Amino acid sequence: MTASTLTPAPRPHPGRGATAYDETAPIHTYTAAGSALQRAGTTDYPAWLTHVRAAAGCTRPIRLVGAIDTIDGATGERLSRAHTVGMPDAAIYKACGNRRARVCPGCAGTYQADAYQLLRAGLVGGKGVPDTVSRHPAVFATLTAPGFGTVHARTVRKHTCTNRRRCDCRPEPCHARRDTGLCEHHRPAVCWARHEPTDAVLGQPLCLDCYQYDHQVVWNLMAGELWRRTKQAAERFLARLAKTRGIRTVPIVTSTGKIRRLPPVRISHGKAAEFQARGAVHFHALLRLDGVNPADPTAVVPPPAGITTVDLEDAIRHAVEQVAFHTPEHPDMPGGWPITWGEQVDVRHISLTGRGEVTDGMVAGYLAKYATKSTEATGHTSTRLDADTVGHHADPDGDHTARLIDACWRLGGPTSTREADDDNDSDDGQTDEQEHHEDHTADVIRLADRPPLQRPKPGFYAPWTCRVCGTHTRYAACPHCAAERQASLDTKTPNTQGRTIWVGLRRWAHMLGFGGHFLTKARRYSVTFQLLRDTRITFRREQEHHEDQADGVIRLADHLSEETTLTVGMLTYAGSGWHTTGDALLANTSAAMARARHQAAREELAHEIGSTIAGALLAVA
Repeated sequence: MTASTLTPAPRPHPGRGATAYDETAPIHTYTAAGSALQRAGTTDYPAWLTHVRAAAGCTRPIRLVGAIDTIDGATGERLSRAHTVGMPDAAIYKACGNRRARVCPGCAGTYQADAYQLLRAGLVGGKGVPDTVSRHPAVFATLTAPGFGTVHARTVRKHTCTNRRRCDCRPEPCHARRDTGLCEHHRPAVCWARHEPTDAVLGQPLCLDCYQYDHQVVWNLMAGELWRRTKQAAERFLARLAKTRGIRTVPIVTSTGKIRRLPPVRISHGKAAEFQARGAVHFHALLRLDGVNPADPTAVVPPPAGITTVDLEDAIRHAVEQVAFHTPEHPDMPGGWPITWGEQVDVRHISLTGRGEVTDGMVAGYLAKYATKSTEATGHTSTRLDADTVGHHADPDGDHTARLIDACWRLGGPTSTREADDDNDSDDGQTDEQEHHEDHTADVIRLADRPPLQRPKPGFYAPWTCRVCGTHTRYAACPHCAAERQASLDTKTPNTQGRTIWVGLRRWAHMLGFGGHFLTKARRYSVTFQLLRDTRITFRREQEHHEDQADGVIRLADHLSEETTLTVGMLTYAGSGWHTTGDALLANTSAAMARARHQAAREELAHEIGSTIAGALLAVA
């Protein structure tokens, strides 16, 4: 998805005369092109374009209104005040900052570039990370989900192409089996087709009724916990290995004065999640081996010489094979679901010389690319679902994605029943009116959370009045009571010992059960996004105020001994999006031209220095 832009050069319009320029199509102000032409024809257009430059590439920027004060940091005196009333459009535009490329390509590109710098700094240093990390053992691991049913797949046993993005190698038959013909639902259990990369059936089950939808959405919900346990198991494996090789533990003095002995090695990671076409997530992780400094436990130091990259790979593979657990019980699964990794595990060594099969720039760009994606691979994109909107996406008899969303909503509903509550609270001193209120509330909730086969389809019913809150509605369940009940469930703290953990399935039903962040890292792996944003803001301020400052230095509020000028904004939210489609066209065109200039500069830089770093930057851009 790309933002709409205007053509940089005017194009001829077809006319009825001798040439194409004899007559041109009229431009009306209510159209996007006419609105853009009207804006570009005003006298303050250059000032407006400069004003919106910070959010020019954003699809739906945030509009802020209020005042901005300039205050003397030494005396606290207000030097000046600028109000948004005197600015173009009477508002300040701020980029939305959305990381999803499908929602906002401009902001997602900035997020992707930051993610690349963050991930690569953890491998080669820079941005505040010591350069010694380039000598640490590092691997690139891909961990997949187990199988929940047979799906259409494209498998190439041996690649002969030079570019995997444009792979035209001959794939193997999808599921070529001669020992079976039909599944238990009398549907074909074989597929002899050789699917193309753009085939729409990739990731779709051969039989929708045979697929384990409940298990898959629960696995997505528990994927973060499975990763945490896997990393712990790998670190314990390395600690035992170090002990057998005679590498001593490191004594650390705690804040209370006691001595705590830590293993001599630990793992720092940067991880990106990716949705497969079947709707299950899998992880791509950069794992770096670090040592422990007894004087400063937070410092990043090289590991002991006795632990190598091969040992790190063995630790990851051992942890993937050994780690497994069962979820808490659920009414639909009293024993819980088993949570394990799939059989496809790939661990590769990372080359920091730029000449290996897997280089630092390659894996950093690979992970940064997936950090801006979400459920687009499955064909589903939506915001958070509620009782009013879930019926438009969930269907127990629908397609693959609709059944996944239905499984999330059904399993994430309240698991307690009124009968169980009556057994525990049969004599609690409540009045008949209170008991009647709770009985009706339970009936309303049960109507909203009925089993999927009985859930009413989207539509209206005869008007009725809720006896609990008095709401007049034509829905099958009172939307006010159902929303309050779901809000109370969402605010509960999930725990692995109780049933409240299942409310996460409804909260993340639009993400097919996966509620984790798509890009995570260990605290010691690299710098933070906040540091990169602050650095970019400081750089832009230095560019804007370079003419006003003799030394070109931006003095911040922590420089108390120096002369400091503070900028305090008292702004409030006024809305989202551009005022007109013409404004969006002009702003996006300006941003597209700026991106084209940056791309040309990067290509020229790559041509001059011929470095792999510049080439990796081009891949990310």
